[in-house]
Amino acid sequence: MVSIPIQIKVVQRVVGILLTLFSFTLFTPFMVGLMSGDQWNAITPFIGAFVTTLGTGLLLFLPVKDYVGQLRLRDGFLVVVLFWAVLGIFGSLPFFLYSPLDMSVAGAIFESMSGLTTTGATIIVGLDLLPRSILFYRQQMQWLGGMGIIVLAIAVLPMLGIGGQQLFRAETPGISKDKLTPRIAGTAKALWYIYLGLTVTCALAYWAAGMSAFDAVGHSFSTVAIGGFSTHDNSIGYFDSSLIEMIAVVFMLISGVNFALHFTAARQLDLTHYWRDEEFRTYILIAVCLTVITSGYLYLSDTSDWNDSLVNGLFHVVSIGTTTGFTSEEYFNWPGFLPVLLLFASFAGGCTGSTGGGMKVIRVLLLFKQGQREIRRLLHPHATIMVKVGKQPMSNRMIDVVWGFFASYLALLAVMLLLLMAAGLDQETAFSAVVACLNNLGPGLGMVAANYSSLGDFSLSVLSLAMLFGRLEIFTLLILFTPTFWRQ
Repeated sequence: MVSIPIQIKVVQRVVGILLTLFSFTLFTPFMVGLMSGDQWNAITPFIGAFVTTLGTGLLLFLPVKDYVGQLRLRDGFLVVVLFWAVLGIFGSLPFFLYSPLDMSVAGAIFESMSGLTTTGATIIVGLDLLPRSILFYRQQMQWLGGMGIIVLAIAVLPMLGIGGQQLFRAETPGISKDKLTPRIAGTAKALWYIYLGLTVTCALAYWAAGMSAFDAVGHSFSTVAIGGFSTHDNSIGYFDSSLIEMIAVVFMLISGVNFALHFTAARQLDLTHYWRDEEFRTYILIAVCLTVITSGYLYLSDTSDWNDSLVNGLFHVVSIGTTTGFTSEEYFNWPGFLPVLLLFASFAGGCTGSTGGGMKVIRVLLLFKQGQREIRRLLHPHATIMVKVGKQPMSNRMIDVVWGFFASYLALLAVMLLLLMAAGLDQETAFSAVVACLNNLGPGLGMVAANYSSLGDFSLSVLSLAMLFGRLEIFTLLILFTPTFWRQ
């Protein structure tokens, strides 16, 4: 007889606590709405969402509040997936309840999941006309999702008598750096201190460059989170400022770097620590090469003069390459291969341990090195050739994991692409939409270049699932669909 090893009461208790904690984040946009003088119908959705979310969280938690059980690794995987899925649903309530948006359930969940997973895809047209409470809520969701609400909860759960090690392992599967501090709670706090520091610095820089305080805070949230949501339909292009674009470039690049490197460099006061990391060097090399190609092609095709070509090329390479998704102009109308090149850049995304999406630079680097090894083996079939990252040899097991991830990624992309095409989308729109959502990028090509408002509920549901797969790096969610997971 097959037995299910999942401790349901433990999972229920943790999800209840996390959902209860999330409900209190709805106070911030509520207060922003009050202080901004928003109409009452823009504020009441947050009251309804708070009551519903808090009530559900307490209903889950209170019946099992005294239950004591050890959170195991399998429980951790289930908690992570359930919480992100549940949060995507409950996070949609303010969008659904705000009647002027006239969103369907699938549309509201899509917008919520896009914010939470820092994808930045939107179905809203007319951002400049929205009340500030709704605008702030969208930005806040990306900021919370940027580092992962689970990581935040790891710092809180030990105080509630629940260990966080299993959640940390489930949230960051596959290749990861060593823990920054001996205790997992210390690790989560260290990450959040860095994250908060970058956010404050970015907001001050935007404000000094000419943004209003509201726009500066909102865009710092989505910049450091590698999210891409904006408070304006024209995104960063609304401000028409090269200085603001370059500030965004700096903070997008920083946020796409492994936060473990930030922690170590700050602790040791040694910036050379970055350059000794091969993943970081590859990350910078990709950005430089793509900037040269993009800027050069824009200039040679007479799309713009050299200064504009350089600024636009650099900004969009970093924005799309790190999977942020900010735009300053309609890059999808650029000549030749440039729009597709930028879309392909999002496959690499940010470094592991960053807020960036995509497959992560380390996986792309390992796939490249494995390809090199196979070519050498053709010439020297009996030689022992190691794959190394820096000076660290990578085990064959790790290479297998990367190939498994890549194969799963392509299989998911193919299945979702076919589903969208079956729903009536053209090939360009379907392919770019799946890639943009699976990589947590946001803007695509074709019908989804500016926004996703033209898509139906079925397509939006498929893409919401794609965003969730991308945010949890596929395996964390995919493992729940295997019979082995549910066996003893």
